[in-house]
Amino acid sequence: MEWDTGATAWMLVSASLVLLMTPGLAFFYGGMVRAKSVLNMMMMSFGAMGIIGVVYVLWGWSMSYGSDIGGIIGNPFDQFGLSGTIFDESGAAVSSTLGNYPQVVDVAFQVTFAIITTALISGAIADRVKYGSWLVFTGIWVTLAYFPLAHMVWGGGFLSGSEDGLAAKIFGVTDGAATVAPIDFAGGTVVHINAGVAGLVLVLLIGARKGFGKEPMRPHNLPFVMLGAALLWFGWFGFNAGSAFGANETAGLAWVNTTSAAAAAILGWLVTEKIRDGHATSLGAASGVVAGLVAITPAAGALSPVGAIILGAVAGALCALAVGLKYRFGYDDSLDVVGVHLVGGLVGTIGIGFLATEGGLFYGDGGKLLVIQVVVALFAVIFSGVVTLVVGLAIKATLGWRITEDQEVGGIDLAVHGESAYETLGGGRVIKEVRS
Repeated sequence: MEWDTGATAWMLVSASLVLLMTPGLAFFYGGMVRAKSVLNMMMMSFGAMGIIGVVYVLWGWSMSYGSDIGGIIGNPFDQFGLSGTIFDESGAAVSSTLGNYPQVVDVAFQVTFAIITTALISGAIADRVKYGSWLVFTGIWVTLAYFPLAHMVWGGGFLSGSEDGLAAKIFGVTDGAATVAPIDFAGGTVVHINAGVAGLVLVLLIGARKGFGKEPMRPHNLPFVMLGAALLWFGWFGFNAGSAFGANETAGLAWVNTTSAAAAAILGWLVTEKIRDGHATSLGAASGVVAGLVAITPAAGALSPVGAIILGAVAGALCALAVGLKYRFGYDDSLDVVGVHLVGGLVGTIGIGFLATEGGLFYGDGGKLLVIQVVVALFAVIFSGVVTLVVGLAIKATLGWRITEDQEVGGIDLAVHGESAYETLGGGRVIKEVRS
């Protein structure tokens, strides 16, 4: 069989771009924490890469895209260890169902989504959790929350446009599929709502950092934050344009929409900051980039570029306002995972119902798509919240979540990893003592 080498190359490049997002996230988050926590923060992202890179090959792909079980998960044993995924019984390469390229390329693309989604959660619980507990959480959470939701949305399950799905139950079936199918182009529910809800649940379960609300906890390295935002924006082209599954016009539209939304969100965030605080900050610009990227993720292939600008501007403003809620309500979402990813994911997912060029309320197509988008978003919130609470409680009762108060005050980098990002914090001396 002759593969479409252009599509194959595009998907491999897209997979590589999405993989780059997790080290980019490590810089973004690492710059936002205090100097005594930067290595631990970055290690949480790299740890997610390590755990999920293995788990996905063993059962993650099969649970996401294997044979359906009740519309909730794929059979984890169906393609365990990628059995039958790469080659069929005759030894021929298995073709993707999404394009004229080998299916193993889809595996490469999808594993990167699982990694970045789980790594996003870490920002909510920065500075205060045991590294071992985090690693255990990543393996269990991705298995029980991410893989099922990926199957439900993208694998033909309960939140897809299948004739047995939730959308079909609401507005019926036409030609064997939901009459009004939900839209999640690249991960508004699967990635951002999922991670945002998980972050909120863990914050409430684990509690605030010592001194939260009483002492300054400013970003220690804003150039790191800006670099991380730039890497995320670059990688996001693989995230969104790659979700067209080919080098085609949809990929081009997704690329333009991604840039337009992120740019508008910078402006929306900065204007909101200037009005509220009197300053337009570099942290606000970087956060605006991410807010716009989050919002356009589910909508990248469904909106016009003008619609993307509107969505991005709204997301930038609303996320800028949302990040301040943690001080009003007293939950310590350290790096604004809830304010950016949960709120941005909801804005993008629900915004499709208004702005989609086909089915959107603003295009005269009625409110049916909007109803579907709202219902799917609420289902994702509840599902992720319940699963995360169960996993979080289990870890709290067994391994425990918190490092000691002395370790937190002294710095999690030195206490947990035996090293420091900066010699001025005494990293060399501590490493020498540990090794001796």
